[in-house]
Amino acid sequence: MRQNPERRTALTDAAIAVLAREGARGLTYRAVDVEADVPPGTTSNYFRNRDQLLGEVGVRVHERVSAPADVMENPQAATPSRDRVAGLLGELMGRLTQRREPYLALLELRLEATRRPELASMLTATIKESIEASVGWHVAAGMPGGRPEVLLMYLALTGLTVERLTLPEVFADVTDDDVIRTLVDRLLPS
Repeated sequence: MRQNPERRTALTDAAIAVLAREGARGLTYRAVDVEADVPPGTTSNYFRNRDQLLGEVGVRVHERVSAPADVMENPQAATPSRDRVAGLLGELMGRLTQRREPYLALLELRLEATRRPELASMLTATIKESIEASVGWHVAAGMPGGRPEVLLMYLALTGLTVERLTLPEVFADVTDDDVIRTLVDRLLPS
């Protein structure tokens, strides 16, 4: 297996684009090679099988949608408040809906995981780790609420993101800011 980290990342990013556009059935080594504009056979030199590629795509998706490093590295950089939580959730929704590819690819991965136990295991571990990091950050930042509230906000934003990316007209009369503000106001103590 090849070890060039930059090339591996470029191939994984190309796989995300293919997944978002073509779905899991369209994800082939050849399709990734074409998307990444590399010689035929390059993807197969980096990923021993499709399951490995799918698993690494799951990890890369989370890297691409994560909060900026400066936010994650210093949770106490700003005063904890419901307004700060709402602002951070709004920024997250912006990342998820304005840069659609990673989250659409994640939805495809989730569906594929229902048929591939190894992928389900890898994706479950990645998502659990991401959720625990969010809970840990929230608590370290001294934000109102705790683990149960973070989990409810995660679940609500997951549903909202699916609606915005797949059937945006379902809730066309409701803004993300309105949903987030209501969610924060109802879940977090003042």
